[in-house]
Amino acid sequence: MTDFPAPEPLPSHGPARVVALCNQKGGVGKTTTSVNLAAALAEYGRKVLLIDFDPQGAASAALGINADALESTVYNLLMETGVSTREVILETKVPGLDLLPANIDLSAAEVQLVGEVARESALARALRPVLDDYDAILIDCQPSLGLLTVNALVAAHGVVIPLAAEYFAMRGVKLLVDTIRKVQDRLNTRLTIDAIVPTLYDGRTLHAQEVVERVRDAFGDQVTETMIHRTVKFPDATVAAEPITTFAPSHAGAEAYRQLASELVARGVAA
Repeated sequence: MTDFPAPEPLPSHGPARVVALCNQKGGVGKTTTSVNLAAALAEYGRKVLLIDFDPQGAASAALGINADALESTVYNLLMETGVSTREVILETKVPGLDLLPANIDLSAAEVQLVGEVARESALARALRPVLDDYDAILIDCQPSLGLLTVNALVAAHGVVIPLAAEYFAMRGVKLLVDTIRKVQDRLNTRLTIDAIVPTLYDGRTLHAQEVVERVRDAFGDQVTETMIHRTVKFPDATVAAEPITTFAPSHAGAEAYRQLASELVARGVAA
């Protein structure tokens, strides 16, 4: 495997490249990848904004934010006039990493946006004022292909697909890719599939090896060399409400996300 060098410091920040982390199947390590990739990029001196775009609020909780107690979340930003993006963004305990939090209120936006003009572009409009403040903006999408996910795809420059090394997870990728193609054709011509990241990989099983091999055959260089192995340290870090890069900085899982961040910077996915 290529030994991707640690990214060099940036002379200045912005404008941000917006990346949506999508997979309509749950339980594939999407939020884990969103949180830890954001933390690893911040560790390399990048100014990063993580958008929790899932009504379950898992990314917010993973960073120690009780989103249910907040007066303003991404829902208010999307649905209410006069709400400033900067006033909703929160600093996290990770230097360089900010959060746009979400809670269960966001589930109502899926219904309420249907009657709005340019409903697919609500998130893109909300992000415009802060694009120059960050080097990378990562959107942790909900596990569905509904209107919220379409909003994320319209706002994004690229898509990163966390894909569990399991057969049923692989089956759903075609549906996701079809949705991305439709958004490319109709709403966001700049959108690209940046990378597919194998997650929950257990090299001791033949099944996991075969799944990754088939994904590489189908998607070629779009599949990252870095694979995220299954480990109990990830749920432990979630319970501790911090990224694995700070919870267990020398653990192989933390090193894997640093390597993934380095690979994505080398690929041009992030600055």
